[in-house]
Amino acid sequence: MALPTSSVITLHINGEKFTLPVDHRTTLLDALRERLDLTGTKKGCDQGQCGACTVLVDGRRTVACLQFAVAAEGREVTTIEGVADGERLHPVQQAFLELDGYQCGYCTPGQICSAIGALQEHAAGWPSAATDDLRPESGPPPLTAEEIRERMSGNLCRCAAYPSIVDAVAQAAGTTATQPAGTQADSEEQAA
Repeated sequence: MALPTSSVITLHINGEKFTLPVDHRTTLLDALRERLDLTGTKKGCDQGQCGACTVLVDGRRTVACLQFAVAAEGREVTTIEGVADGERLHPVQQAFLELDGYQCGYCTPGQICSAIGALQEHAAGWPSAATDDLRPESGPPPLTAEEIRERMSGNLCRCAAYPSIVDAVAQAAGTTATQPAGTQADSEEQAA
């Protein structure tokens, strides 16, 4: 007896429910873009390497090209279309707009969703590979430029808007991205 290769699933996306039949091999990315016409989430490498398809699943960053749609059933999915509050932009979106955290814009939806998830992880005290003090009692690490770059390292920008992206993430967090001692920014300040 052959096992079924498709199912009817209900996805909770941006506060709305969508019921649709999907082949079990359909990725969340393809369900969003091809079945639900939510095209803000971009298809970049389709291998989980570039981050262009980053969405939030239950508030955590997920590359939608590597997650099956059936695995998202019953979970809250937030795409770039769902991060604003009506006409009011999310603070990360506003910061990207104000500080030119984009150029061509292709990676921007994934960058914004990733930044929202990264800031939530930081606020919760999750360490990154750049975190110096891993003791739980030390609380969230300082949000340095190095810390932001590490937390955003899964998202590529082919236009190289990285300095503006780091500044935008810092602004959205309500801080400025401080450079570690001995960096190029320090050298530029000393030369001025």
